[in-house]
Amino acid sequence: MILRLRDRELDLARPVIMGIVNATPDSFSDRQGPKDPGELAERGLRLMEEGAAIVDVGGESGRTDTEAVPVEVEIERVVPVIERLAEGGALASVDTWRGPVARAALEAGAHMVNDVSGLGDESVAAVCAEAGAALVITHTTAPPKTKVFPHYDDVVTTVREFLEQRAAAARVAGVGDEHIVLDPGIDIAKSPAESVELLRRLPELAELGLPLLLAVSRKDFIGALTERPPAARDAGTLAAVGAAADGGAKIVRVHDVAGTRDFLRVHDALRHGTDDGLALAPEVRREAV
Repeated sequence: MILRLRDRELDLARPVIMGIVNATPDSFSDRQGPKDPGELAERGLRLMEEGAAIVDVGGESGRTDTEAVPVEVEIERVVPVIERLAEGGALASVDTWRGPVARAALEAGAHMVNDVSGLGDESVAAVCAEAGAALVITHTTAPPKTKVFPHYDDVVTTVREFLEQRAAAARVAGVGDEHIVLDPGIDIAKSPAESVELLRRLPELAELGLPLLLAVSRKDFIGALTERPPAARDAGTLAAVGAAADGGAKIVRVHDVAGTRDFLRVHDALRHGTDDGLALAPEVRREAV
């Protein structure tokens, strides 16, 4: 499975990692307060070195207890970071649901738009089609920056039908299948139990034939299971990453890229085997004195 992102291609034969860069002062899991674009870009480039195939830059927190930011502010937060990432050769994504922000980010050098609203602003799809960029379509029944828990007769069936409909809308806007990624929207307008059910039944969504992105890192359902705050949820995140990989996910969006890379390498070897030449390098046999 190949994903096309403007002038780049991404081989999804094995799950790849999307690293997270929050350009917001109010992220649920990062330090609070203003952030320097140069430092954020350096972090993104480090994530690439640690194993991220994509760096996802967000300029508006998904938290529902904070106000939505003006479009101009969101653009001011993400564009300088994406410009620096593009200069460094990174494959950058912008986490936004707004057409003007998507356009500005693509003009700055982004290759993907990660739309958490399920095309709430359908101009996002048109912007991606125009640029040849990849588009992530996320399931949600809630407008951005709102917290609701609707009733689902069957959450997996509902998510599948929604993603099919939204993918069709993206195609009408000119986005080809080779550019479309689907995200079931873990914890977005869903209870912790519903998020767990989606992960358990992920193969039913993989049957849609488009790449799946799973954003499970430090999410509420992990906190509900472990009773730990966001920064202490990385071990639980790896369990969710394993379930995502087993269920057919092609992209996992995480905070801890290095840990996830190590996990996926071992997980893949245990599932598919490795060559007979596997050996431990002498320099990592023991801790340095």
